[in-house]
Amino acid sequence: MKAAMTELFWANTELIVFLHVISAVIWVGGMVAMRFAAHQSFVHVEEPLIRLERIAHALKRLFTIVWPFVIILIVTAVLMAVGWDFRNAALDANGVVIDENAMAMYNLVHIKEAIWMIMAMNLGVMMYLRSKAEKSLGKDDLIEAQKKLGLIGKYLVPLNIVLGVIAIYMGVVLRYSH
Repeated sequence: MKAAMTELFWANTELIVFLHVISAVIWVGGMVAMRFAAHQSFVHVEEPLIRLERIAHALKRLFTIVWPFVIILIVTAVLMAVGWDFRNAALDANGVVIDENAMAMYNLVHIKEAIWMIMAMNLGVMMYLRSKAEKSLGKDDLIEAQKKLGLIGKYLVPLNIVLGVIAIYMGVVLRYSH
């Protein structure tokens, strides 16, 4: 399996790296646009029901757009980690560290992958909360809908933006480490 993944990576390196980068840009950029552009226009809608419905609809569209890119990002991350063989540059066959700098980069790969996985789980929570908010709106429970959508806008999206920017920076460090 590893040999096939390595071969796939080296046969398509530019495409895989491009797909990884564009997926990160679309995911993080979409959240930035939603939080700092779209959200600002929603707060000026005076009718609470309409405002909440528009927010829920916009989030649904964003999540529909970014979810496939999240999958692409994770798959390409694995292909790059295996293809660039960070482990073998850092450890010998017995698991003994052979190069401290390479080991630091190998650890960075795992930290970056963990960040993207946390972000993916956070996205899942946001999708769940948005769905619950939409159901609350269907029952005319504006307070419950506002609570759920408020969690997304105030905490979960900003958290993913911060984590995404950190992961992108780590990716740049990793790309230029070898």
